[in-house]
Amino acid sequence: MTTLRFAERLRDLTGQVDVVLSDIWGVVHNGLESFPDACAALHTFRGQGGTVVLITNAPRPADSVQRQLRKLGVPDDCYDAIVSSGDLTRNFVADRPGQAMHLIGPDRDSSIHRGLDVKLVPLTESDYIVCSGLFDDETETAEDYRDMMQQALSKKLTMVCANPDIIVERGDRLIYCAGAVAELYREMGGEVIFYGKPHRPIYDRAMALAKASRGKDTELGRVLAIGDSVRTDLAGAHGYGIDLLFVTRGIHAGDFDGVEQMNAAEVKELFGHPPKALMRELKW
Repeated sequence: MTTLRFAERLRDLTGQVDVVLSDIWGVVHNGLESFPDACAALHTFRGQGGTVVLITNAPRPADSVQRQLRKLGVPDDCYDAIVSSGDLTRNFVADRPGQAMHLIGPDRDSSIHRGLDVKLVPLTESDYIVCSGLFDDETETAEDYRDMMQQALSKKLTMVCANPDIIVERGDRLIYCAGAVAELYREMGGEVIFYGKPHRPIYDRAMALAKASRGKDTELGRVLAIGDSVRTDLAGAHGYGIDLLFVTRGIHAGDFDGVEQMNAAEVKELFGHPPKALMRELKW
């Protein structure tokens, strides 16, 4: 294993790349505002014939994600398509018409079931659970849900996790996501189905969207993922067989304060399987 250095520019890494699968939160925005250099980098890559699919663990369908991106100032022309864990969760719900679902998450995630044949019921009356997040991610942690998870466990309910992220940035803060609750339930012995990174279905969908955009398949050796999470982005890319550019400005920022390069031991400790390169923030 070699040392890892920081790359200065995306263009130094894309000479043999046709498709970029880019994370959104932490790479192109921080939940409050977009990162103009990152948006410009993806736009420029597209302008040179590349295809960009945004791949996100957002627990909302792609059209809802796009509306949020527009509000944050992320231009439509810096990507070709979006795939979200919310899309895959909606497919799960749609495949179970008329069943009773208990939703754990804020009202803003109601698009995950809107227009589908599903009954929203209390936990004790449900056939399964969908967790899109915490009811109040500004104040709550997963531990606030332990009693609820014990109740779900007693009914042997399956939980569908619509966002496998544990934490994300919101401005300069870190907030808990659905993955934190889902991991608690799994550790307690509950059955959890995870949709989103690092699990394969979201990558299969991303590559299908890239094929639709390009009109042909793309070899995995010509695909570059971009992300800021070891647990989701790096593990997902490695499991799928594609390289990853790791952006350090995100949730792992504290691990890279003052670091100019990482030796082999440091790489193994933090990453396990190393990314292709590091970059402090995405720029062309």
